[in-house]
Amino acid sequence: MPHTALVTHLESAFGARHTLIEQLHGEDTDCYRLFHGSTEGADGLTVDRYGDLLLVQSFHTALDDATLSVLQNYYAGVLPDLTLVYNDRSAANSRIANALDETAMQVASAPRVATELGVRYAIQARHAGQDPWLFLDLRAARRHLMKIVAGKSLLNLFAYTCGVGTAAGKAGAAFVMNVDFAESALKVGKENARLNALPHRPRFIKSDVFPALRQLAGIGQPTRVRGKRMPPFPELKETRFDVVFLDPPAYAKSAFGVVDTVHDYPALFKPALLATAPGGTLICCNNAAKAERAAWLDQLERSARKAGRPIVDVQWIAPDGDFPSFDDNPPLKVVALTV
Repeated sequence: MPHTALVTHLESAFGARHTLIEQLHGEDTDCYRLFHGSTEGADGLTVDRYGDLLLVQSFHTALDDATLSVLQNYYAGVLPDLTLVYNDRSAANSRIANALDETAMQVASAPRVATELGVRYAIQARHAGQDPWLFLDLRAARRHLMKIVAGKSLLNLFAYTCGVGTAAGKAGAAFVMNVDFAESALKVGKENARLNALPHRPRFIKSDVFPALRQLAGIGQPTRVRGKRMPPFPELKETRFDVVFLDPPAYAKSAFGVVDTVHDYPALFKPALLATAPGGTLICCNNAAKAERAAWLDQLERSARKAGRPIVDVQWIAPDGDFPSFDDNPPLKVVALTV
């Protein structure tokens, strides 16, 4: 793409965010998407601010030095004093492909702190994984959660770095349980809890979500299935939570089950529903672009009725305006269900 055209796209995107950025700064937020290339003129290019970090990522084609200079110069003019780090993720499975020299790697791997809605989060541009430690498109859902969770209990499933759990703790949740299989992600979650000096220490459960959720829901998880011994998992007591947050990957497979948010969301939804207290809130996320919103909700409603726990209220939570979509039907769908 010609550099003049790219600058035009960057200017248009920044102008479209003017009111939102003012709102976010007023909410004590310094992390947001500045450029969403798939809908703003440069497919596969994203530019995110995380505190003093300007994170540039390309998912289709690697950027050359001249293009990176254009990006650096443009944002230095509108948001000065940000440090640019570039991750080329155009390789298979979105793996970061561009090597950095020692000095640049020290900058990219330096620990940083970004703030969203008054909550502090640990951030690194480069780390052992691939994805940023805080998914910005989930901000609206975290905002909604913070408004309803004071004095309540929260179960945070597929917790990753526990952004949702940390926000809930900051907002006054009485008890937070974060469940994720990755020790490295939970370690970041513990750092997030420390950064915010939460009044109640969250619980961090290293486990495949299926056995943890089945136990909490009262279904139970056998140690042997069809004569085969299952991998070890922590034992948990049956528990009902005031709020359950369910944010699975689009597809994943383990010895305990298959996560498929397009074809079989109820495999997760039913036990999550059973772990939600009567009158509680179950917040469901679906990141699969192929999942159509109305059909997905119909699937959830049918599953809830079959489980004897019908949905009594539905509230859709749309991403903030820094994640625009062509048809007002963004890939990330979030719905808060009163059950």
